[in-house]
Amino acid sequence: MKRPLPIESIIESRVLRKQTAQSGPAAAGKPEPAGALTLPARRAGGKRHRMFIRTLWGATMVRRGRVGGALLAITVAAAVATALLNLYGDAQSKLRADFRGYGANVMVIGAGGSALPPGTLASVRQALGSAAAVVPYSYIVARTADGLGGVPVVVAGTDFAAARSLNTWWSVTKWPEPAATDSSTGGLFGQRAAQALGITDAPIALWFHGRKLRVEPAGVVKTGGDEDSRIYIDLGQFQGWTGVAPSVIEARVPGSATAVKAALTRLQAAAAGAEARPVRQVVEAEARVLGRTRAMLFWTSLAVIATSSLCVLATLITWVLDRRRDFAVMKALGASERLVMAFFAAEAASVGAIGALAGFVLGIGAAEWIGHASFGSSVQPQFAILPLVFGGGILLALVAATGPLRLLRRIQPATILRGE
Repeated sequence: MKRPLPIESIIESRVLRKQTAQSGPAAAGKPEPAGALTLPARRAGGKRHRMFIRTLWGATMVRRGRVGGALLAITVAAAVATALLNLYGDAQSKLRADFRGYGANVMVIGAGGSALPPGTLASVRQALGSAAAVVPYSYIVARTADGLGGVPVVVAGTDFAAARSLNTWWSVTKWPEPAATDSSTGGLFGQRAAQALGITDAPIALWFHGRKLRVEPAGVVKTGGDEDSRIYIDLGQFQGWTGVAPSVIEARVPGSATAVKAALTRLQAAAAGAEARPVRQVVEAEARVLGRTRAMLFWTSLAVIATSSLCVLATLITWVLDRRRDFAVMKALGASERLVMAFFAAEAASVGAIGALAGFVLGIGAAEWIGHASFGSSVQPQFAILPLVFGGGILLALVAATGPLRLLRRIQPATILRGE
């Protein structure tokens, strides 16, 4: 059976509407409730919808070559946008995970470098919540026993479990075990400190204000920073030996730069008598990398969308020019201006929807391939962006159709059908 052409479908639809107008409650001789649709009216409404879809499908299939150009442009735009959004979302989560390994991004210090007020540690933990890693530090300058020449050395007291969780980037041979006695504890020696003191497996004695503590070397830490020149011991053992309270609290706040700023505001309000500040090297590096990635995504997507819009616009203008006789006949048969424009917009939207779905599938595959080829890891599909891509494809087609719709409104049936 031959597929009906769009014009034939319009004529058939018009005849069907006339037949429907002639049928109703009076034709059957039975009254209908007020406001109720008669069975013929409901059937006619369903037939009109099916006829609209058949007409739309017929117009699309008759001009598959023209449709292919617009469909390809939208598919490419959707595929590129999907791939970039997937790569950005995956890269953002992985970069933030990597930056979490670089240590603290927030510090709380005592005013003028003095010890923090009592209760500050509990206030900081309450303000940041359980998701943040919080590590206190206390610092003194102790001296070694006479056998080692009384060399001054920086000794830090900290919570080893929290420090191990926060500073995953530290290179540590072995973390100390909990202290066994009040006069002896295990220590984590910085690489330079261990070399300067000639540390072996034997314990050393440290003196502070006439009080002695024996420190047994448990492991060596290497960071390339100030940590290499210190000796770290358990915070409780440190305070029992020196009586010095923590003067610095380092924390890692998860989330974006906005989340870090909000955390700083909460900390400043919670930690009275202390100063909260960001660790700018980490915060600025994270913001800079994510900002450049976001800018690359924006400008690349903008270029692809602009190019695709031009391709779709050119295709839709060609549609109107090639089919102006069809649209003239539709108007001559009584189709309203709104119906003709809705028909054309529906064609454009359907092409946008199909192209967006096809581009989403291709974009997922492209992101996975790029992830393995460039980064050696898989990219987790971001299905949450499907509504964005789908709506964007339809919106792109409708925006590109605004120009051709103005041409469509200028079509005069009498002029076109006379061949002028």
